[in-house]
Amino acid sequence: MSIRVSSRGATISLAVFISLTLGAVGCSSGGDDEKPEATATASTEDGAGPRAQEGSTEEPLAELQGSNGLLLRITSAERDSGGFVTVNGELKNDGDKSVAIPSGLSGNETEIIRNGRSLGGATLVDSKSKKRYYVLRDTEGRPLTTTGLSTIKAGDRLSVFMQFPSPPVATTEVTFQLPTFASATISVSG
Repeated sequence: MSIRVSSRGATISLAVFISLTLGAVGCSSGGDDEKPEATATASTEDGAGPRAQEGSTEEPLAELQGSNGLLLRITSAERDSGGFVTVNGELKNDGDKSVAIPSGLSGNETEIIRNGRSLGGATLVDSKSKKRYYVLRDTEGRPLTTTGLSTIKAGDRLSVFMQFPSPPVATTEVTFQLPTFASATISVSG
């Protein structure tokens, strides 16, 4: 058997091979692997007060107490031009023992539960318009919120988010609700 290779085909093949090789070397450099470890270490060393890597030292919009020493600190609720409201925050274990994230935080909708533990049970209530807004889902039914929650160690903090349909622009305050947590009124910016 003879194999014929044109110079143009060989050049393209060589270019693809070099690109893949450089991509693999860039991905396995180890530089990016060190950053998450440093962040995880920093989050467990000091359990008191906000830290610089958390991004914001401002007063939270709300702090909600949950079961088993869990605390949800809502740091922002921003409306974007696409018609969504994104609520960002931090889930902290204020207790002295590791806590399993309650499955109730996912809510009780079969489609969301099927995708694992999340904050899919969160809602925004617009009492002015008498409407409740549920966490959005993607086309495969996965909630647009922090997912994969299992256990949180004592003193640890997790950055979390939830995305909802946007209430009317005139609505600037909504009630945030999450199963097993107290409710709180928060301001929506944007």
